[in-house]
Amino acid sequence: MTETKAFDNDKYLAEQASFILERADRNEKLYLEFGGKLLWDYHAARVLPGYDPNVKMRLLARLKDRAEVVLCIHAGDIERKKLRGDFGITYDADALRVVDELAEWGVGVAGVVITRFDEQPAAVQFRTRLERFGVPVFTHRFTKGYPNDVDLIVSPEGYGANAYVPTTKPIVVITGPGPGSGKLATALTLLYHDRMAGRPAAYSKFETFPVWNLPLKHPVNVAYEAATAELGDFNCVDPFHLEAYGAVSINYNRDVEVFPVLSRMLQRMGTGQIYKSPTDMGVNRIATGIVDDEACKEAARQEVIRRRFRIAGEYALGIADTATLNRVDAIMESLDASCLDRRVVTPAREAAMEAAAGRKGHDGIFCGAAIELKDGRIITGKNSSLFHAASAVVLNTSKLLAGIPDTIHLLPPVVTESIRTLKLHVLERKSESLNLDEALVALAVSAAMNPAAQAAMEALKQLKGCELHLSHFPGPGDEAGLRNLGLNATSDATFAGKDIPIK
Repeated sequence: MTETKAFDNDKYLAEQASFILERADRNEKLYLEFGGKLLWDYHAARVLPGYDPNVKMRLLARLKDRAEVVLCIHAGDIERKKLRGDFGITYDADALRVVDELAEWGVGVAGVVITRFDEQPAAVQFRTRLERFGVPVFTHRFTKGYPNDVDLIVSPEGYGANAYVPTTKPIVVITGPGPGSGKLATALTLLYHDRMAGRPAAYSKFETFPVWNLPLKHPVNVAYEAATAELGDFNCVDPFHLEAYGAVSINYNRDVEVFPVLSRMLQRMGTGQIYKSPTDMGVNRIATGIVDDEACKEAARQEVIRRRFRIAGEYALGIADTATLNRVDAIMESLDASCLDRRVVTPAREAAMEAAAGRKGHDGIFCGAAIELKDGRIITGKNSSLFHAASAVVLNTSKLLAGIPDTIHLLPPVVTESIRTLKLHVLERKSESLNLDEALVALAVSAAMNPAAQAAMEALKQLKGCELHLSHFPGPGDEAGLRNLGLNATSDATFAGKDIPIK
């Protein structure tokens, strides 16, 4: 797919900052719940071409004189070692990284709140680690009465039983590494304490998706449903907004379902906030940054296809259930999308079949891979006794980008033979074939003695944001290399074995 800029970050930032400040000016303290990812929001970047994955951090940097952050993380996620899929790191590691990044951007962190805390050993260890780094840590237990007993929730035994996080700036951003981190409960706990102490305070929500002022079935909104398929979220017309204003706006089911209770909580606290709908609570202006709607539609459609491959893989591995797979299949059907609409899929599968037909794989295993560059060119690779398919396609592509003839070898025999000896005779591996992580290290070593390898290595940066498909599940070494290169990778839900890995 040819690269297109469909989103204007500067236009969006100006509008978004202005709208948040306007909302904040109505109150002495605004608790702003930030949904989605604060940093490295690659889902948004994929469905809105040109969107800066760190634009929310740039927004906070603009507001840093008036804003600070409270970071939430669910104790159960720490205990279960829940992973952030796009980086393959745990939520607690991601939280630590966010704290560091906020400091680098000059945005203050008032503290970290461990939510639904119940002395879980891993959560206790995480708290100790943060405290030794000098980060203020607070623990909140399960809120009594939640979700329906408003009188108990909004009482000293409910929100009042949880610790207050002291803040000094008028805008307090409540964020977390992922859904279910306890952001809403934390925001309302702090709001409750302020109101009980006679301090004026209010609540609003910043949620990127679904986009409230795009149509319900707009592919950008549909892609959000695919991204949260395992949660069962779905988009809907905000019935409260429709009734109050006669206008259509889009929200998602959980916000609509919780609105009556949330509205009663705010009234019970005496905030004076009269929100007529979940849409009224929001401050998001993301649609103002869209400058090419058709490009966003196609990008979102492609993202749904990528999600389908991911969920099919998780289903094969026993991670996703049948309901999740069926849900994303229904989403695909609603967009009239097919897996073959992803341009790299067929070339990758054909490469595997060609390898099998020519018996050119390795040890009876035949795998294929394909990369689509931003100018639309497609390059393929096959596995061999020397390389995994992912390694082959990346090296082939780097040679093409660097203008190196296909006949020139990037890795000298002395390097590959040394690695082969290490893998087979020292580490006692069954195969000497280099996964992508190993191939990248070998390329870096070769670059010190080979100008062609140096040129190929420097060309690798052009792969960021390109599309890749594998005819088989990537191993850990391939997966790490693909992630480090920034490729949008998918694979068939098939293990590399001695049969043709095609379905």
